[in-house]
Amino acid sequence: MKPEAPPSPRRETLFRREAASGVTYRIPALLYLPPAATFLAFAEKRSSARDEDAEHLVLRRGRRRGAAVEWGPVEELPQLTLPGHRAMNPCPVYEAAAGAVFLFCICVRGRVTERRQLASGRSAARLCCAASRDGGRSWAPLRDLTEQAVGPDLRRWATFAVGPGHGVQLAAGRLAVPAYAYYVHRRLCGLPLPCCTKPHALVFYSDDRGGSWRKGELVEGLRTSECEVAEVAAGDGGTVLYCSARTRRRCRAVALSADLGLKFGRSAPCEQLCEPPRGCQGSVVSFAAPAAAHADGAADGAADTNGATDGAADGAAGAGASWLLFSHPTDKRRRRDLGVYLNPSPLERAGWRRPWVLYEGPCGYSDLAACPGGLFGCLFECGAAGECEEIAFCVFTRRQLLDACGRPAGEPGAA
Repeated sequence: MKPEAPPSPRRETLFRREAASGVTYRIPALLYLPPAATFLAFAEKRSSARDEDAEHLVLRRGRRRGAAVEWGPVEELPQLTLPGHRAMNPCPVYEAAAGAVFLFCICVRGRVTERRQLASGRSAARLCCAASRDGGRSWAPLRDLTEQAVGPDLRRWATFAVGPGHGVQLAAGRLAVPAYAYYVHRRLCGLPLPCCTKPHALVFYSDDRGGSWRKGELVEGLRTSECEVAEVAAGDGGTVLYCSARTRRRCRAVALSADLGLKFGRSAPCEQLCEPPRGCQGSVVSFAAPAAAHADGAADGAADTNGATDGAADGAAGAGASWLLFSHPTDKRRRRDLGVYLNPSPLERAGWRRPWVLYEGPCGYSDLAACPGGLFGCLFECGAAGECEEIAFCVFTRRQLLDACGRPAGEPGAA
């Protein structure tokens, strides 16, 4: 007899639309800082739900205490944008050696829309980054990295963006920030041909702890836009960078890189992960696979009592193996019923398990964080009548995840 799935975890609203003013918060990004046992939750503050009405980024800081999180007040970050621009698509990444947070975003000129940029073939976006070495309490001045990281290729990019969501630090130390660009493959009389302007996922990366940044090659194959990446173990003892990207094919696209993001193989459809008709952003994270049921239970117990000091239990449990977790709306027809999918065999597109629905109702973008000790955080858009009413947060344990999505064959409790 198949066990019942655990109930959806309790959610807490971090950002809520202001009915009187129309101020709306969108595009969540979540980062966990292990040394400080702290979540950083970012979003865009907008004067309305429209993309062109974005203003600047906002932040809330959450202190983890066991399996609970205590959140501080909303902090506005108007200084992290260029004059005459609006800040969009927060995408933070943590550099562990220096204890630094690099917050990426795009700064878009005025109220220039994406449609206008695609029609003209001229990008109004700039690649920007700010660094913090005190857990997001203070930020160095915003850096415009467009010339350094994109360079002359910007002439062929109708527009571009990072993430949104989070970046990752790979085992080799490289920082990888997911992104996508609308590349103009052909022009006619100086104007881009719509059929020849296509979105491609890619990553920006740094091998000197965030001092300088470059771009990898564009992902070929399917049209891929908003994406996230995660590092997973390969059969030869190395690692592979896994890219999950948004498409309009009613399913996700997947691309793999064997050289840490410099170049990806051709993207392919992942039929097990559905997309609503126009697609939606989704989040992916990797985490150490539990070595056995008793290790899984011990780690989850530690998460409930010891806070963030139990990272060794999580890191040792997988013995090099890694699993993937993906969050996304689970309804094929519309943005509804946010769920998480588990894949114990990350290099197999058919390895995804049935989703565990975290929230029933309208939903949108989301971002995941895998924490030491078998704890996960999810920050997501949702609402009673529409997806843009609030940005909520919930936590759940690896034990709950396995109970909901199904345990691997051979483990106690497996169906």
